[in-house]
Amino acid sequence: MAKLYFNYSAMNAGKSTILLQSSYNYHERGMRTLLLKPAIDTREDGEDQIMSRIGLSATADIITPEQNLEKHIQAVHDDTALNCVLVDEAQFLTEAQVWQLSRVADHMGLPIMCYGLRTDFQGKLFPGSAALLAIADKIKEIKTLCWCGRKATMTLRVNKSGAAVTRGKQVEIGGNDRYVTLCRKHWMAKKVRGAG
Repeated sequence: MAKLYFNYSAMNAGKSTILLQSSYNYHERGMRTLLLKPAIDTREDGEDQIMSRIGLSATADIITPEQNLEKHIQAVHDDTALNCVLVDEAQFLTEAQVWQLSRVADHMGLPIMCYGLRTDFQGKLFPGSAALLAIADKIKEIKTLCWCGRKATMTLRVNKSGAAVTRGKQVEIGGNDRYVTLCRKHWMAKKVRGAG
C-alpha cells in the first residue's frame, strides 16, 4: 500500500538534498518520479528548479494554491506511468492539496513524499504542515544543528543586520540571509550566534 510521507525540519537540514537523492534512486532503477514545487518559492534563478545548497538540482512542476494536485498527478500519470511523487516546500500546500495527495496515495497507489518546514519564524504551524502532521501515514524529522551544537528545531527570521524579527507575515521567502536555525532555548532568547 502506498503511503503519504511528511519529512520535516527547521531550515538548512538538507530536505531538498534528500528529496533529490530519493528521486535519483528511483531513476537509477528505471522508475519515473514527478517533482512538485509551490509557485511561492522563488529563491532559485530557474523558478521550476528544486535546488539544494550542495549544488544538486532537478526540474519540477510548479504548483499554485488553486491547483488540484490529484487531477494534475493523474494527468501526468496517464501520459507516462509514475512510480513516486515528491513535493518540495510542502509547508506551502493548502489543506485541500494535502487531502488530494492522500487520495493519490490511497487510490492511485503512488507513494507521496513531502518535504518541508514544520513551523514558521514565530513557532506556528504552516497550513500545509499542520495538515500533513494530522494525516500523513509516516512522519519523520530531519535533524540539523543550532550554533550551540544542540538539535535545531526552530527557525528565526532576521533583518539585514542580523537582529531577530518577531512580527510580520507568515511567509517571506528567503534563505540564509533572512533565516537562522536554532534550538528552542536560543530561539526563545532570540540569540543568534555572535549576538550579545
